[in-house]
Amino acid sequence: MRFMVLVKAGAESEAGTPPSPELVEQMDLFNEQLAASGHLVRTAGLTPSSEGARLVWSAGQPEPAVVDGPFAETKELVAGVWILEGSSVAEIVELMRRAPNPQLRAGTVEIRPMVGSL
Repeated sequence: MRFMVLVKAGAESEAGTPPSPELVEQMDLFNEQLAASGHLVRTAGLTPSSEGARLVWSAGQPEPAVVDGPFAETKELVAGVWILEGSSVAEIVELMRRAPNPQLRAGTVEIRPMVGSL
């Protein structure tokens, strides 16, 4: 079963502040461990929402409205993703508990089972 791990955005990621060299090094090692264990399918970071757009469909409207970023509510934004292979949410939770956080910053990741595939 596949799972998407959504890394929630914060003020720093929305400002385009790159992660520290220490975090990049630790995250590379973590991703290598996930790959070696057969769990890692794909990982990616996202640019700030100021570089993106949203399509918003309204009831009764045939075409969506296009809203250019940035988007104000960072708690609703995603800064990066992992797509992981595993047998249960509990297994992925245990894997992600080991994700590096060298500066002990506040943050949130959301783990969701994926349905369907291409």
